Amino acid sequence: MNATADKVDVVCLGELLVDMFPAEQGKRLAEVSAFRPKPGGAPANVAVSLSRLGMKSAFVGKVGDDAFGHHLAQVILQEGVETRGVRFDDDARTTLAFIASPDPHTAEFLFYRNPGADTRLRIDELDTELLANTKAFHFGSLSLAEDPIRGAVTEAIEVVAGEKGMISFDVNYRPTLWSRPETAYEQVMAVIPRVNLLKVNEVELELLTGEKDPEIGSEKLLELGPELCVITAGASGSYFRVANGFDYVAAFPVKTIDATGCGDAFVAGLLSRLISSGNWRDQVSGETMKNNLTYANAVGALTALKQGVIPALPTAEAVTGFLAEQPNWRKTYE
Repeated sequence: MNATADKVDVVCLGELLVDMFPAEQGKRLAEVSAFRPKPGGAPANVAVSLSRLGMKSAFVGKVGDDAFGHHLAQVILQEGVETRGVRFDDDARTTLAFIASPDPHTAEFLFYRNPGADTRLRIDELDTELLANTKAFHFGSLSLAEDPIRGAVTEAIEVVAGEKGMISFDVNYRPTLWSRPETAYEQVMAVIPRVNLLKVNEVELELLTGEKDPEIGSEKLLELGPELCVITAGASGSYFRVANGFDYVAAFPVKTIDATGCGDAFVAGLLSRLISSGNWRDQVSGETMKNNLTYANAVGALTALKQGVIPALPTAEAVTGFLAEQPNWRKTYE
């Protein structure tokens, strides 16, 4: 490890793409009349959210050497995200994701990725110094669907784990990006034993464990190796499982405009709490995790108030102000 290099709080690796948001709500993909381009991609969303929450974040990934790719890199740079790990591909275009919202809590996705530049990140293109000097590394399963980026993820995990950094994994399952569900299951299950923080939603919990009950399912996942398993349930709140227990934290009731990216904001909120504490393992206990998930739920709730993920992501000041206005939650948070 290069001791002279600046240490970042979290490096996020994966997709930086253009989210094509629907011009109107309440319609399926084929019914939408027009789409509006906005910057997106789950790991990139997490990186920007972390920056807005006062953390030092970096993004590692690949975009096309095209107008969209250069625009996206500039957007996250302006958001305070370190971009020296971004690469530009001459032969593949920046991935597009068309999104429809049949209702505020449901999203449909259609990815234009054949292949997308994000899948073509190679091991030799990784900034290993950046990875060796991070406190935590975050990625999602979209980077496990194809090579060569799958190999780059594996190498990044090795580098960060070798320096005792925390490994965070959001399953973020998108069925249309996999050749078959069995392949997705195999790749996800293979990587779970190597991560410290595992985040799933209710659908992913059942896919991986066969269990709908968060208490039972999270116990099965924790037995695979992670030290912390978090389950998000949208407007219903979130659950966590650690070695000394399981618990539930209710969501904040807000008028949802668009739930896209709320899970990414939640992850950023949780990571910001864990990493800013010093030794994140000191945070992995029952009562402390309830406080952490209360904060993460607040970050997710505020993101639901606007369409588009990056434009909606709240600052640390906005989250603090929001929590201060919730008298029923103040005791839990503090």
